[in-house]
Amino acid sequence: MPLLSKDKSIALYAALVSFGTYVFIFGFRKSFTVCTFDGLTFGPIAYKTALVISQMLGYMLAKFYGIKFISGLQKVNRYKIIFLLTGISWMAWLLFAIVPAPYNVVFLFLNGFPLGMLWGVVFSYVEGRKSTDFIGAALAVSFIFSSGWVKSVGAWLMSQYHITEFWVPFCTGLVFAIPLIICVYGLEKVPPPSEEDELLRTKRIPMTGVERKFLLKQYLPGIIAFVSIYLFATIFRDIRDNFSADMWKEMGFGSRPAIFTQTEIPITIFILIIMGAVVLIKNSFKALMVAHVFILVGFIIAGVSTYYFSHQLLDPFWWMIWVGLGLYLVYIPFNSIFFDRLIAAFSMKGNAGFFIYVADSVGYVGSVSVMLAKEGMSLQIKWTQFFSQSVMILSFVGVFITLYAMYYFTKKHKASLALAAA
Repeated sequence: MPLLSKDKSIALYAALVSFGTYVFIFGFRKSFTVCTFDGLTFGPIAYKTALVISQMLGYMLAKFYGIKFISGLQKVNRYKIIFLLTGISWMAWLLFAIVPAPYNVVFLFLNGFPLGMLWGVVFSYVEGRKSTDFIGAALAVSFIFSSGWVKSVGAWLMSQYHITEFWVPFCTGLVFAIPLIICVYGLEKVPPPSEEDELLRTKRIPMTGVERKFLLKQYLPGIIAFVSIYLFATIFRDIRDNFSADMWKEMGFGSRPAIFTQTEIPITIFILIIMGAVVLIKNSFKALMVAHVFILVGFIIAGVSTYYFSHQLLDPFWWMIWVGLGLYLVYIPFNSIFFDRLIAAFSMKGNAGFFIYVADSVGYVGSVSVMLAKEGMSLQIKWTQFFSQSVMILSFVGVFITLYAMYYFTKKHKASLALAAA
């Protein structure tokens, strides 16, 4: 007798290959953040901040373009799209290494734009299944794990092989290239959703402009609410992700390359377990409400842990773990459970990629705006202080918006049930 049923075997296989694919894609994105580029500037802006903003501008524009591109994506030749976009981003790192600073800042934009499309392409392989909660959780936690791992690999390349900060991103991509090819090959072998999947979770179809406008109009208050939540989550997730090396250095941990992985692994395991467990909830509306609860708890954990840290009642190492756990409890549901269950709960005609890219586009506008504001106002505060103050404010506001979103979708669901019964 087989250890796993066919459905469970497919789910586990899809989870592994999608996790691996995005982990290795991340190797072409974030390794430069382990570098501090001390003493370099881009006009009045710190050089590293200029790099982060340039890449995020590319990401931001990709998210706006992706609203149309990803929501209308046909499920053919997707592996070619992954290789093409990753290849462009890698060549941008080569040019970044060759062209002298600060003129190479533009290549971060060219790196960010193609990478900004890839989440939607990878998620399109796994959405709309009764096991999507588990698979999506595995895919979503990939960037928690990979964020730390990629930085550790970058720090290792510098310490062991004395690779300069400018060559770290390209060399990290070299390390990850062959594993990425293997995982994408495996991703192509994932079977499409079954008839049972489509019955339980609604068939996912490419969307037209008319269909996108209809969904926005029909659910506008709820969309504004969850986009606002995602905006907050993206802002402080990106600050932590992009400037964690700077914050660790400020807190006296700058000489420990492995610390990036040490803080992210426990978060990855915990998030994977609780997000994956939502697969046991068959009713999609109940699962959607559970996702709201995760978000609510995440804001509370992030805010409370930061309050204790700011009053020197929590060790920096444990604060980075707790605040990371909190913000990923807010962030991860949107990339795994939330939109997939939203579509199933209300039998929407469309796909999760549409909602993901609507939320992402606004989220990156927020992240870029916050960093530009910090630099533009010449705020002479450390990243640790800036981050901790931002987390407490955004967490407080986020709790109330999440409660409103729960109220809105509950009311909308009751109305749809009443209409169906009439």
